[in-house]
Amino acid sequence: MIDPSTPPSDAAPLSPPDAPPNDSPGCAYDIDNSLGYLVARVRQLILAELTKETSQYGLTSTQATMLYKVATGKSKTAADLARDYCIDASAVTRLLDRLEAQGLLVRERSKMDRRTVNLSATDAGYAMADRMPDIFVRAADHLMRGFSVEEVGFLKSLLRRVIANGETG
Repeated sequence: MIDPSTPPSDAAPLSPPDAPPNDSPGCAYDIDNSLGYLVARVRQLILAELTKETSQYGLTSTQATMLYKVATGKSKTAADLARDYCIDASAVTRLLDRLEAQGLLVRERSKMDRRTVNLSATDAGYAMADRMPDIFVRAADHLMRGFSVEEVGFLKSLLRRVIANGETG
């Protein structure tokens, strides 16, 4: 068993030791079992599950999570959102345009720095954001059914370590 408090050695394999060997001739890399593919696939499933829930409110999963981050003060500008979501500023602008058109958020130019546009939720945006935690939990519960509380906690700790490694370069 892997001890989450022990840093892995640099020589540790990136695929589980019990993974079946790839018997395809001339192909030594099994992309379907790669960390990148698995993480991307899980992300797709999470977003699809969230969109099932958020579409009843006229929102995509990304719009819903961005609204939540703005309403809770975790993201204050479009640049914050672009950085958090690893998407370009023009994509964030289009998402924010839709949220603003729905009356869920407003953009205001900063009085301190005219280059900065601050985001804030409207009353309707705060009301919508209040619904999001239940939606997020339902989606996660659906995808994590059959996992113990400990297993979910362990998975989260591993993912936080991956994020920390990525953010430190």
